[in-house]
Amino acid sequence: MFKASTYTVESVTSGHPDKICDQISDAILDECLKRDREARVAVETFGSHGLLVIGGEITTRANHVDFAEIARKVYREIGHSDDLKILTNVVKQSPDISLGVDTGGAGDQGIMYGFACGETPEYLPLALVKVHQLAAGLEKLRKESPKFFWLKPDGKTQITVLNGKIKSVLISAQHDEKIGNNEIKKLLTDYLIKPFIGDISDIEILVNPTGKFIIGGFEADTGLTGRKIMVDTYGGLIPHGGGCFSGKDPTKVDRSAAYMARFAAKNIVANDLAKECLVSVAYAIGRADPLMVEAVNEKGESLTELVKSKFDFRPQAIIERLNLRKPIYRQTAAYGHFTKPHLPWEKIISFY
Repeated sequence: MFKASTYTVESVTSGHPDKICDQISDAILDECLKRDREARVAVETFGSHGLLVIGGEITTRANHVDFAEIARKVYREIGHSDDLKILTNVVKQSPDISLGVDTGGAGDQGIMYGFACGETPEYLPLALVKVHQLAAGLEKLRKESPKFFWLKPDGKTQITVLNGKIKSVLISAQHDEKIGNNEIKKLLTDYLIKPFIGDISDIEILVNPTGKFIIGGFEADTGLTGRKIMVDTYGGLIPHGGGCFSGKDPTKVDRSAAYMARFAAKNIVANDLAKECLVSVAYAIGRADPLMVEAVNEKGESLTELVKSKFDFRPQAIIERLNLRKPIYRQTAAYGHFTKPHLPWEKIISFY
């Protein structure tokens, strides 16, 4: 019902400009939570051609969090080496927002969705799993294989499915100028695409379609926290409420309620109560009880009462059930928030 037979999904590497910003925002969040579990954080990062701007609202008992140093450390760890001029403008959370959050209410209004299907062990569509594996595989080859010394941090992957079968695979990989595109295509086909995709005899393979990809990261393009929300979630295969995750503490339901919706959907499918499940939830700022909780299966049949009986979508209940006040967020900021089985919202529970 939710996934068409023909669709396209994409992923990006950790060195992509938008993902750099997501990781910096989440690294700042993690540092605040390490020092103060009750920290309220909403940090946005913007990077462009040698400039990085960190802005947002933080309320915490933690002292002297060095935002610029955290950003430089993340940037170096990703693999970029160019110099950045860093500006920061971080202030205290608006007291108008705090009024509702202090009493356990949602930190914002909005709509969040969660999805699961039985197509893979990850309870996600196969092509979505594969496209993240390809992107993560680019980073793994760059960091671990001497044969790929020429790979650079920036990159994107894309898979198109036609009538249920993979039709094309696209890899855009930043590279050293001393290697040609024909060699890049051969190496990536042999060491990346075939190991993850398998038989490619009927699949169109595209690698760096412009012919070269030497300039990457902030030197090539502008990055912004939260601009890869489809990559972070379900690849555009289901609705999205529009709110991003990175840089936000769990009182922000954009993040925590989306995690809970995924947790609910995954466990509905894992307990054989549906082949596919879509959960949606909506909030009013400052109010604890959701305005809406709805769940349907692949036939459009309602699972709402079942979901309501098993899962509490009030913000504080979500935080407690999923233990979201831990500094676990930077690891989520690349290669999908729902592809890592050790994270709390990916845990499978038994209803019986």
